[in-house]
Amino acid sequence: MVHTQKMGLIWFIPILYLLFSPSSAEIAAKPGVNYGQLGNNLPHPKKSVELIKSLKAGRVKIYDANPKILKALANTNIQVSIMVPNEIITAMAPNQSLADEWVRSNVVPFYPKTMIRYLLVGNEILSQPDNVTWFNLVPAMRRIRKSLVFYKLKKIKVGTPLAMDCLEASFPPSSGKFRSSVSESVIKPLLQFIHRTKSFFFIDVYTYFAWVPDPVNIKLDYALLQPNVSTYTDPVTGLMYTNLLEQMLDALYFAMKDAGYPDIRLFIAETGWPNGGDIDQIGANIYNAAIYNRNVIKRFTEKPPRGTPLKPFVVLPSFIFALYNENQKTGAGTERHFGLLYPNGTNIYEIDLSGKTALSEFKKPLPVPTNNEPFKGKIWCVAARGANTTALAGALSFACGQGNSTCDPIQRGGKCFKPDSLTWHASYAFSSYWAQFKKSGGSCYFNGLATQTAKNPSFGSCKFPSVTL
Repeated sequence: MVHTQKMGLIWFIPILYLLFSPSSAEIAAKPGVNYGQLGNNLPHPKKSVELIKSLKAGRVKIYDANPKILKALANTNIQVSIMVPNEIITAMAPNQSLADEWVRSNVVPFYPKTMIRYLLVGNEILSQPDNVTWFNLVPAMRRIRKSLVFYKLKKIKVGTPLAMDCLEASFPPSSGKFRSSVSESVIKPLLQFIHRTKSFFFIDVYTYFAWVPDPVNIKLDYALLQPNVSTYTDPVTGLMYTNLLEQMLDALYFAMKDAGYPDIRLFIAETGWPNGGDIDQIGANIYNAAIYNRNVIKRFTEKPPRGTPLKPFVVLPSFIFALYNENQKTGAGTERHFGLLYPNGTNIYEIDLSGKTALSEFKKPLPVPTNNEPFKGKIWCVAARGANTTALAGALSFACGQGNSTCDPIQRGGKCFKPDSLTWHASYAFSSYWAQFKKSGGSCYFNGLATQTAKNPSFGSCKFPSVTL
């Protein structure tokens, strides 16, 4: 996409406040944090709740209904969002008694001491390949809502967080449209449910993942919400955007308008920026993460609320992703580096989720970013230091089992057989596998057993395959 380098006057006048303010009066900004638990080195829930308080979070979202966490959050005045796991949605959709039992076990014992305010059914369901669950999503939400009414818990809003891939068009924002494969069968019933129950459209929105594929045309500062860097004007509506987040949110508003529900409220279920990642992942660093999250918190806590160009003055409630760097998350390195805190509870960078700390008041210098430009050179994939030997042997078998002569050189008599060690053979196999299968989705991860390196591990006549960027 192209950003025009021009500034303009505010194009909305205060009278429009009357058109969009009702939802603002019903909910406060109170940025919160997503408390993921996919780590084997995370603090106890009681300690975690103290850390959440220290970040001045107004809300917390967990990805289950962990009773230890819910007990630790009792009497804290922190609003809480809990989640029905994806795996039981299909079974719950036709079964009211299952929904009743879930609410009775996971909500009733903790409410109201724990301020459960949102009950999310599933997580990014439309991003999953299991399309059977897609069509059971809204029926399951109805079941949960009925259970909450039965137990006189009507203050708890029911929703489901979707990712931006629920859209099939998003640029320019005015072209926003939901995926045709789910628009009629899932999205419209979802919007009808949200409208009827006065809930929210929960969305996971990351400017990082929109910027990464096109860092030349999308300016990094535009994605980081830095002020006065560039603007984009929608050619259809004439609305002017000063950052990428506003564009993405308005694309959703336009999609909901296209679906017949122009007044649905948005709730940012996840947003954030990675503080680290793999060598081949551009822009994932502490500096950018701090700048983005500080800017987005400032943005969400402005008074009066600023909203978006299409929906000015509307409060955007939000959760920042995430509380910790989680070492057991799978996939690319960025997945394990979205935390505000290290697992030992120390800050990765200064942050105040209340938005009351001015940007100029953060005094600790941020490390200078070194990967804002794409890496140029060769990268190898080798066994991680301290990897479990049993698991490493299994990963070695997997890599060698993919064919294409992946492991021929480490067979007895091959150029890379010696030294005859598990770590050496696994490192060669990982590099060979990644070099061959990266373009088709292969990764240098192997359940945490592998890591990228820019240092050539080749030795003597043994030449390790590499990925060239």
